[in-house]
Amino acid sequence: MEYLDFELPIKELQDQLEKCQVIGKESDVDVTETCEKIEKKLVETKKDIYKNLTAWQRVQLSRHPNRPYTLDHITALCGDSFLELHGDRNVKDDKAMIGGLGKIGDQSYMFIGQQKGYNTKTRQYRNFGMSNPEGYRKALRLMKSAEKFGIPVVTLIDTPGAYPGLEAEERGQGEAIARNILEMTRLKVPIITVIIGEGASGGALGIGVGDKVLMLENTWYSVISPESCSSILWRSWEYKEQAAEALKLTAPDMKKLHLVDDIIKEPLGGAHTDREKTFLAVKKAIEANYDELKNLSPKDLINQRMDKYAKMGVFKG
Repeated sequence: MEYLDFELPIKELQDQLEKCQVIGKESDVDVTETCEKIEKKLVETKKDIYKNLTAWQRVQLSRHPNRPYTLDHITALCGDSFLELHGDRNVKDDKAMIGGLGKIGDQSYMFIGQQKGYNTKTRQYRNFGMSNPEGYRKALRLMKSAEKFGIPVVTLIDTPGAYPGLEAEERGQGEAIARNILEMTRLKVPIITVIIGEGASGGALGIGVGDKVLMLENTWYSVISPESCSSILWRSWEYKEQAAEALKLTAPDMKKLHLVDDIIKEPLGGAHTDREKTFLAVKKAIEANYDELKNLSPKDLINQRMDKYAKMGVFKG
C-alpha cells in the first residue's frame, strides 16, 4: 500500500500494529491489549486526518496510484456484459477514451470514460488519460448510437485534461470538445456523469454535460489544475496548495455552488482502500438517478438539462 505525505502517521501506526502482531505470533508474550490500543489509535488517527482534508490533499487522493480507474469501475458494474467499441470512423481509435455497451442488472447503458494506465507502459499506451480529438469524436459516435436505440449514457470522468499536443490542435481539439458539449445538451436519452478522479478543464467537459452530475467524495472538478493555476499566477508550482483552495474545486465546493447534483461518499481513506464498497456506492447512485430520469420524455429531458445549465453562474447580489 502506498501512502501520501499526510498519511504518514497512519503508516507509522500500521507498521507498529503489524510488528505487534508478529511478536504475538512468534513468542509466548500476550500482546492482545497492546494491539487493541494501537488499533484504536489507528482508527482515531484516520478519522482525524480524513475529516479535515484540505483541497490539495483531496487532489492528491484523486490521483492515488491505487485508485480505481474507469475500466475498473465498468468491470465491477457490468462484469462480463461489457462490450468495448472502438474508433471514431475518421482517424483512429483513441486509447485514452474508452466506451461500450454494458448492463447493470437488466438495464443496458452506454459507458464512456477516460482511462489512465497502471504503470509506465500502460500510461504511455493510454496517453495518461488525455484524449485526442478522435477520442471525443468516438465518444460522440457512441452517444449518438445510444440515442438511436434509446439507451441511457453513463460517462466516467478521470482526466488531467485534453491532450495539448500540436497534432491534437491540428485535428481540431477545441472543435471536437465544443461539438460534444453542444450535442450532449440535446441528446434525447438520459445522461449520468460521474467524476471518479480528476475532472480537469475541457478534457472533462467534453463528456461532462449530464442530466445528473455526481462526484466521488475525494475528486476534483475545475477549469484548471492547481499546479497550472499556480504556475500562471505565481510563475511557480510552489503555490499549488493555495491555488487548490482558491479554485473551490472539491466535491463539497461544487455541490455548494450547484455545479454538481450529488456527492458519492467514499470509504474512510479514499476509494482505493475499499474498492468493492466504492463500486457498490457508484452502482447505487447510477441506478437511483436513472430511476429519476427514465420516465421523462425526450423533450422534458432536454428542457430540464438546458434549464439546469442555464441557471449556473446566476446569483442575486
